[in-house]
Amino acid sequence: MSIIRNLRTAKGMKQIELANALKVSQATLSNWERGVHDLDSESLIMLSRIFNVSIDYILGIPEQPTAKQNKGIRIPVLGTIPAGIPIEAIEDILDYEEIPSSWGKGGQEYFALKLQGDSMSPKYLENDIVIFLASSGCDSGDDCAVIINGDNATFKRVIKQINGVTIQPLNTDGHVPTFYSNEDVESLPVRVIGVAKEIRRKI
Repeated sequence: MSIIRNLRTAKGMKQIELANALKVSQATLSNWERGVHDLDSESLIMLSRIFNVSIDYILGIPEQPTAKQNKGIRIPVLGTIPAGIPIEAIEDILDYEEIPSSWGKGGQEYFALKLQGDSMSPKYLENDIVIFLASSGCDSGDDCAVIINGDNATFKRVIKQINGVTIQPLNTDGHVPTFYSNEDVESLPVRVIGVAKEIRRKI
């Protein structure tokens, strides 16, 4: 499928680089680029995310101009985020959400989490979908997805101080803040992986 090859070369990627990103062999990718074999649905979704184009575009299906203008970016809704695993490699995908294509300008990447528990209520409720900008840094007072001591991601407000950070729940009824010294941040570690940008709630 020459469309994949054209997208890859336009992005300046080598065939082996794209194959590794898709977790397939270079031979498999070569067959896809030549149209020898059909792509599976998961690889289509990953290609769509990598190149920021629609699946229809990859398949060579013409799009109406109005539909193309309104096309957004699909991002995964995750149940958990295990430490040390890149977002794009996580298989615990519950659903997908669409965000405006303009959000992806400058190479910014996003993911979503389905919230469990009430530690961030009343602003955030259980089963809310929170859209995060993937980031390893944040400002003090940002609500962030944070991995602590190699556990799954937790969602809390991050308060920065000279001697460390406080991971602060918004709901203080039964939930307490936790302070981590600068030494704790480095040794545990305490690592921000995303900053909350939008709440999506179903009635």
